[in-house]
Amino acid sequence: MLATVVGSYPIPAWAKAQPSPEALRDALRVVLQIQAEAGIDVASDGEVTRWNFHEHRPSGMVERFVQHMEGISAAVSAAERIAYEGRLDARYRGAPPGVVRGVVGPGSLDLESEWRQAARLTARPLKFTVTSPYMMAKLLHDVCYGDFAQLLDALAGVLADQVDRVAAAVVQIDEPNLPGSPQDALLAARAINRVLDRVSGEGAVHLCFGNFGGQRIQRGDYPSLLGFFNALHCRHLVLETTRRPAAELEILGEIRPEIGLGLGVIDVKDLQVETPEEVARRIERLAGAFGVERIRYVHPDCGLAHLPRDVADGKLRALVAGRDQFLGQRRSLDAALSGGR
Repeated sequence: MLATVVGSYPIPAWAKAQPSPEALRDALRVVLQIQAEAGIDVASDGEVTRWNFHEHRPSGMVERFVQHMEGISAAVSAAERIAYEGRLDARYRGAPPGVVRGVVGPGSLDLESEWRQAARLTARPLKFTVTSPYMMAKLLHDVCYGDFAQLLDALAGVLADQVDRVAAAVVQIDEPNLPGSPQDALLAARAINRVLDRVSGEGAVHLCFGNFGGQRIQRGDYPSLLGFFNALHCRHLVLETTRRPAAELEILGEIRPEIGLGLGVIDVKDLQVETPEEVARRIERLAGAFGVERIRYVHPDCGLAHLPRDVADGKLRALVAGRDQFLGQRRSLDAALSGGR
C-alpha cells in the first residue's frame, strides 16, 4: 500500500509574487523535497510550473493544455461568453477556457518537457497528471466541429500522442466533470482509454466530484459510474472517499478486481489536519469493506493547491504516518493470529 498525492500543491508565496521560469523551477524543487521528507512513495510535481504568465495566475486544469493547442483560441468574444454563461453545466466558471475555432492539433503543447523537468530533480517515482479529454471537451466553447464526439476524439488523439513520450511511473488522467453527466460514461471511457492505451507506465484515472476553490462542483454518486469504472483500461483508480456515504462506497467492491483502488483518506475540503490515528481508522474501514489487497494507494481526496502550505504539509505527514500505523497494527495482528495457531 503506497502513499501518493493526487496532483496539485500550493504554489509558494515567493514564487507567486515574482513568477519566472527560474522561480517556478525552484518551487518545483521545494515541492519535491517536501514530499520526500513526508515519506510520499510516488510524488508529483505539484503542478507548480503550470503558470499562466500572461494572466499572472496558475493555469486552470483545462487552460494549461488547450491554450497551447492549435485550433483553440484563448480570446473569447462577448457573444461567446454570453452563450457560454447560459450553459448550466459550466455556470460555475463564467467563461470558457478556450474557443475551438479550427481543427485541433498539438500546437506548442509539450508534456514530455514538463515531465522531464521534474524527473531531473528527484530519484523518486513520479506521477504526471493530465486532464481528461472529456472534461476539456465539456468545458470548451466549440464553433468549429459542431459535434461533441468529434471534438472529444480530436482532443483524445492529441493527448494520446503527448503521453506516449512521458515515461513517468504513473500517468494519471483527471476527470472531475463526469459525475455530473453519468449518461456520458461510456463515451468518456472510450476517449480516456485512447489516452491510457499509450501510457508506458502505470495508467490511472482520478475521479472526484469537483474541487473548485475547495468546493464540490458536481452532483452525482459512485453507483451511477460503475459502468464507467469497469470500462476503463487503467491499472488503478484514484477516488475520493472521506465525504462519500459509506453505503455508496460499497459499490466500489464491484469494480473489476484487476483494477486496483487508490482511496482518499485525507479530507482536502477541511483545514483541520488529521491525526495519524484518524487516517489509520479510515484506512481500516476501507480495508474492511474491500480487502486490504485491493488498496494499491492511499492519498488525499484531491489536489492540495487551495490549502495553506502548512496545512497541506501537515496533511501529507499525517497521510504517511497513518498509513504506517495501519500497516504496523495489521502486521501485529497477523503475527498474533499466526502465533495462536
